[in-house]
Amino acid sequence: MIPVRAEGLLREFAEAGVLAPADVHVALRLARLGGEERETVLLAAALAVRGVRAGSVCVELATIAGSVVPDEDAPPVELTWPSDWTALEDSPVVAVGLDAPWRPLRLVDGLLYLDRYWQQEQLVRRELDERAARPAPAVDLGGLDALFDGPAPDRQRLATAVAAGRWVSVITGGPGTGKTHTVARLLKVLLDQPGPPPRIALAAPTGKAAARLQESVLEQAAAIGLPDDLTASTLHRLLGRRVDQSRSRFRHDAGNRLPYDVVVVDESSMVSLTMMARLLEALRPSARLVLVGDPDQLTPVDAGAVLSDLVQRPARDGAAPVQLGTGAERDDTADLTDKEREQLSTGVVRLRGSQRFGAGIAGLAEAVRQGEADRVLELLAAGGDLALDPDPTALEERIREVAAELRAAAERGDAVRCLALLGRHRLLCAHQRGPAGVSTWNERVGRLIGAAPGEWLPGAPLLVTANDYENKLWNGDTGVVVRTEDGPRAAFLRGDGPALVPLSRLSAVSSAHALTVHRSQGSQFEEVAVLLPPASSPLLTRELLYTAVTRASRSVRIVGSADEVRAAVGRQVVRASGLRRRFGP
Repeated sequence: MIPVRAEGLLREFAEAGVLAPADVHVALRLARLGGEERETVLLAAALAVRGVRAGSVCVELATIAGSVVPDEDAPPVELTWPSDWTALEDSPVVAVGLDAPWRPLRLVDGLLYLDRYWQQEQLVRRELDERAARPAPAVDLGGLDALFDGPAPDRQRLATAVAAGRWVSVITGGPGTGKTHTVARLLKVLLDQPGPPPRIALAAPTGKAAARLQESVLEQAAAIGLPDDLTASTLHRLLGRRVDQSRSRFRHDAGNRLPYDVVVVDESSMVSLTMMARLLEALRPSARLVLVGDPDQLTPVDAGAVLSDLVQRPARDGAAPVQLGTGAERDDTADLTDKEREQLSTGVVRLRGSQRFGAGIAGLAEAVRQGEADRVLELLAAGGDLALDPDPTALEERIREVAAELRAAAERGDAVRCLALLGRHRLLCAHQRGPAGVSTWNERVGRLIGAAPGEWLPGAPLLVTANDYENKLWNGDTGVVVRTEDGPRAAFLRGDGPALVPLSRLSAVSSAHALTVHRSQGSQFEEVAVLLPPASSPLLTRELLYTAVTRASRSVRIVGSADEVRAAVGRQVVRASGLRRRFGP
């Protein structure tokens, strides 16, 4: 629906599907408040709102015309882009430059922000720069030899040394490269330092990711001497989310800092700009922050791509030097590329060598990550553990086989076997709806296995869609229906064995034969089938395909055409942000 008051450029861009009604409404509201009537300014304001809605922190005016694609369902139209944006420079609703007085919009170095996101980005930039300029924390790295006894170069050892010797560090790498393994040894190094033991917080954006982080660290606790009472929480719980109407969303902020000396955040690629700003302002100046994640995976649902920005961010003059370990004869940087050496100066270390999958999937993932479409198609055509199949017939046969085995175990009441089989095979989709979407395929699989709509047969996989504190289930957890003497129960994996929950006590679950790729982040399956949407879908991106194929440990089947694969590899998510730039001196 086009707002009735939209005229000129606003109406043209709305009719083309570029602007949503909310974008136009905000622009018109700003116009009334500020007395601004020029079309160029109103269009820029609407595009800034649209940018945030699409995940960007700001819009880059010089390139916006080339990055906006009209809605494919809208009538074809040649958009009338302004020849320049100079009208913004004297607009009553736009603050120009770093130090200009507050106005709803801010223009800095060709980037146009809604002021809220400008302030958040400035907070993140300021906190990072101030922490980088402080003298490095004192640390004795002598314990590295006992934790890492392999030959140099050792990326995990390097990452541990870098993170121990900086106030803010980033440990990146693909699935199975040992990020959590490295975190556990980093904590051991910090706990072994002289003086009182540091207070440690482990956190992640979601309850599922937090539970997985805690479980992974505790699995290694006994082997390296970590305490067995380390716990992890969501970032919202760590900061103390308020449910009242107070001014601050969180109990911990700049006026009430977190009490921890070390904060580790896993799955940081899912952390938005807003959440990163709230976390950084709540950290004590003397606290270490360790961000862990894969910047090549899907970006957050909300605005920003902070982990990716930090990985690419240039170092500022005066940054504290990095301690690299013990022994002059040892060089753990010997295999770093020039780019990785540059990133090292900002506290970023990328781990390599995945233990999750073999050379086939590793090669496919790297080709996708590097944007090499011809190589991706070549690997898929070679067969073996990789396949490109435009016809889902073979996939349906595999679905029946896996479902039959799962159903048999569930009818026997073998919850342990069911949960093991749950990680055997999974369908991953880009969309929730549509022919290649989650809803369509969940219904399709239900028909294949003889289940009526809404019927939970033994062997049916379940997805928890909201945190359930009573049953200690987290948004994104998966379980399976099993038959017991007391009737059907949902089995969920726990560290000490399966937990059986009556179906009547589950208030927020859905079928999980198919998941969105977003939902699958952090999960692992032996076999993955990736159902590609049409090549025109804006969700079909390099990051989505990379995330999908790296969920598999044994085999990947991509259901789609070569054109759809090329579209995915060639379309990279670009979220406009100023964090990678230097503003001012």
